[in-house]
Amino acid sequence: MPPSTATARASAGHPPNLDGIDWHALEDTLNDVGSAVLPGLLTRDACGALAARYAHDGLYRSRVVMERHGFGRGEYRYFAYPLPGLIAALRAALYPRLAVIANRWNDALAIDARFPPAHADFLRRCHDAGQVRPTPLILRYGPGDYNCLHQDLYGEHVFPLQVAILLSEPGVDFTGGEFVMTEQRPRMQSRPEVVPLRQGDAVIFAVHHRPVQGTRGVYRVTMRHGVSRVRSGQRHTIGIIFHDAL
Repeated sequence: MPPSTATARASAGHPPNLDGIDWHALEDTLNDVGSAVLPGLLTRDACGALAARYAHDGLYRSRVVMERHGFGRGEYRYFAYPLPGLIAALRAALYPRLAVIANRWNDALAIDARFPPAHADFLRRCHDAGQVRPTPLILRYGPGDYNCLHQDLYGEHVFPLQVAILLSEPGVDFTGGEFVMTEQRPRMQSRPEVVPLRQGDAVIFAVHHRPVQGTRGVYRVTMRHGVSRVRSGQRHTIGIIFHDAL
């Protein structure tokens, strides 16, 4: 079952309070299916303000048209440093909660890397390795657009969880465009998972691998995520990735 509804909300420029979230239930859900939803993380006003900033060129370091690279259809823009206040605040506030889970995952998978409690310290590790480009992004989809299944890996240092926040309202701003994940277990066919989201909801999900308890111990499964075809309207999403890129 998903974690209890998060009462934390944010207005434009003000980060939400994450203390009311049941992080133990959220971790249980992540362990079960590889994703968990934080309902209503951002207010409608905050979502609208972020979506409206897509056209503000000065906020971004690059723009990617997905069809040119075989990534799907639609486009996205990577924020430049310094990040907008709300994006920076969310990244810094979510990381310590998720680092606890990430360290438990690495321990279960016998991966030596451990993540420090503060995001600034993890970013310093990334930057020392040449991963200096910010990875938070905003995505825009129109009719017929979609995002192929993929993993957001940008260098040696990878934080195993990331967050996507839906800025548009399904059934009002757009139709279609479901957030989709697949899980590939050894010697098995891929298992799909559609994650229903409303405007302002955030989904936390595995970037590339997660541990699963089997009859002979813990094993590693491969995760990918994407977005199904948008049938009408326009869909905006914020992606918060905690490692930076080469």
